[in-house]
Amino acid sequence: MAVRRLPGVAAATALGAALLSGCGGQAAGSAAADTRDGAAARAVTAAADTLVRAGSSRVTTAMRMASGGTWLTITGTGAFDYTARRGRLTLTLPRNAAGAQEHKPITELLLPGALYMKDRGEGVPPGKWVRVDTTRLPDGNLVTGGATGPLDAADLLRGTREVTLVGEETLPDGTRARHYEGTADIALAARATPAADRGPLEAAAKGFARTRVPFDAWLDAEGRLRRLSQTFTFGAAGTGGGAVREVTVVSTTRFDGFGVPVPMAMPRPADIWSGKIVSAPAGRGSGPVGSR
Repeated sequence: MAVRRLPGVAAATALGAALLSGCGGQAAGSAAADTRDGAAARAVTAAADTLVRAGSSRVTTAMRMASGGTWLTITGTGAFDYTARRGRLTLTLPRNAAGAQEHKPITELLLPGALYMKDRGEGVPPGKWVRVDTTRLPDGNLVTGGATGPLDAADLLRGTREVTLVGEETLPDGTRARHYEGTADIALAARATPAADRGPLEAAAKGFARTRVPFDAWLDAEGRLRRLSQTFTFGAAGTGGGAVREVTVVSTTRFDGFGVPVPMAMPRPADIWSGKIVSAPAGRGSGPVGSR
């Protein structure tokens, strides 16, 4: 199958406080203790291993970017099996300028080294799946698929360089969680991730314009991630003379329902599209998954 590189997004800015609202006040005493004994760094860098011990969870994703001066958000819902490193998401693409939903939801299956997308659109027959070899994507599929893989996002925290405990807060669902903010390095995270699982981060370390990723992470009393927001910056072709500009995408993942079953019915070979993916027409907006 001839698969083109999926289109990137237009310039974007970092996620504002509005998406992270609904939280309570700071517990200053706890923050001082964590900073003093290094517990903040230990808690955050252990987040991926804690998810694996939890087994699975429901996930809700949001990827925010700007296109043509308009903010666009791709949202997703599903579940992820952290032991098997695979999961299923249903992505909802932004509405058009008139408020109409132009595109059917996209079903994604995330597996080690592969991404399957159903109802991808733009040249793919309805109901057919497209398989993408994520080891060949320059961003390791941290943004290309329209959602950052939940465990890849947690693995990135293994590369935390600076972290501060902001305080203890109450999330909108009533969960009490500790809010950490800091910066992780993709290359450092790749080296700290088990060899069999570090492929996406190794690719991203080479493909991103900036390997440092600012983050906000909320961990519950058991050390499990409940919310994670990460700001990615990478290079994209600009306009005129082949100029390269920096593009910023903010990815937010929420975790709940730990221990839920994660059914995964793989596509039959006959249902996988083997033709050429058509590029989106010029002048039409496209998100990380080619949303138009």
